Amino acid sequence: MEALQGLAGGFAEALTLTNLFFVLVGVTAGTLVGILPGLGPPATIAILLPLTINLEPATGLIMLAGIYYGAKYGGSTTSILLNIPGESASVVTCLDGYAMARQGRAGPALGIAAIGSFVAGTIGIIGFTFLAPLIAAVAINIGPPEYAGIMVFALTSVVLLAGDSVLKGLLAALAGLLLATVGIDIISGAARYTFGQTEFLDGIEFIALSIGVFAVAEVMINVEQKTGRPIFTVPRRLRELMPTRQDLKQSRFAILQGSVIGFVIGALPGAGSTVASFISYTVQKRISPNRESFGKGAIDGVAAPEAANNSETGGALIPLFSLGIPGSGTTAILLGALILYGLDPGPLLFEENPDIIWPIIASMYLGNVMLLVLNLPLVPVFASVLRIPYHLLYPGILIVCIVGVYSVRNSIFDVVLLAVFGLVGYFMRKLDVPAAPLVLAFVLGPLAERAVRQSLIISQNDWTIFLTRPVAAVFLLLALLLLGGSLVGRGRAARKEVLEVDT
Repeated sequence: MEALQGLAGGFAEALTLTNLFFVLVGVTAGTLVGILPGLGPPATIAILLPLTINLEPATGLIMLAGIYYGAKYGGSTTSILLNIPGESASVVTCLDGYAMARQGRAGPALGIAAIGSFVAGTIGIIGFTFLAPLIAAVAINIGPPEYAGIMVFALTSVVLLAGDSVLKGLLAALAGLLLATVGIDIISGAARYTFGQTEFLDGIEFIALSIGVFAVAEVMINVEQKTGRPIFTVPRRLRELMPTRQDLKQSRFAILQGSVIGFVIGALPGAGSTVASFISYTVQKRISPNRESFGKGAIDGVAAPEAANNSETGGALIPLFSLGIPGSGTTAILLGALILYGLDPGPLLFEENPDIIWPIIASMYLGNVMLLVLNLPLVPVFASVLRIPYHLLYPGILIVCIVGVYSVRNSIFDVVLLAVFGLVGYFMRKLDVPAAPLVLAFVLGPLAERAVRQSLIISQNDWTIFLTRPVAAVFLLLALLLLGGSLVGRGRAARKEVLEVDT
């Protein structure tokens, strides 16, 4: 009842013309930021933060929150249309979203991403509104051993992205883990595998790696296979550019489970939207009746990670507001904004500053509606990009890739890495080695390493800590079952093919 009263007061404040205007500014800027690879919500919020200093605290934070969840909407656009993941959480969307675009179904993929984002974002905010104290109490008891278990489970899940060969998938994941070790050791501070290059001290830039192995490699493959015909087919009728009733029916459970998983994972400080979207995709692939179509254009393979990515926003705000613990780079900057406005994030924040916090929460409901209204009508506009002739489209893609990579650290060295990883991705495609395990292992590897090493420091190098902590033990068991089940299933499928050939 107290939450409903606070929310009602929040809506009264959020529905003023000034706050509505800044909700619209925030979600629009966030959507545009999400489309541009490399910039990302953390950098954008940091850039625009000085502009909000002279605004009222509630109004300024409403705008910054709009940028945060608005960027989640825009991130799917380039992933689906151009195979360019602008951030790590969009990598999974590339797998089926771009495949749908190649099949002439970019419109339905963009539409289901927008609808799934709206539903999941709303569920995440509802969870934040009514479950924040409960979830915060659980999240604060999750320590490094539990995170280690979650990360091991997530890393094991890359076997599901291995395609026809588990060995190739595991080798790609191993390469990703090795690349993730480049840079300063997170515990000892020692330089690892830098080979005397100071540019490697900060590690390999994710954007350079992901855009290289996905987008640049895709351009090279398509240019090589040039046929003179358009590579993409885009329907002319509006009805064919939107999800059908069957698409919505096929995606409903994916959106629901993605919303739940994204919210729960988001509430764990440090887990983030990448882990949420990846686990949601893994779960959906295991339970989907059309699992063989995953990676080849399954619409629920787009719905699940996009739902998790957007629901994670509501979950991530729980430790930020309730405990003062940021779980990502974006929430860390939002924490700075809260402190800048004189607020003290923690258990008393809702009691001491309800006139600021509840309008922010209410504005997120309004912003989600605005984003749906903004994005659905733009689906035909975005899809029409694929009608551009390939001899014009691909140079444009390469320019976007180069600008996006350069803008992250203003480094020509990263542009060189982009070209190197483009060649790596090209040869991986030629050898039929999947790129997704490499990229996801690269993202998850440092998180897993930090959690494992922190756990061993806590336990004084006693490895049994992972078995004596129930949550960690459960996730390790799930990882073993997933790996064993996948290997057994593939073995049976191989024997079945052999028997069919013999007969």
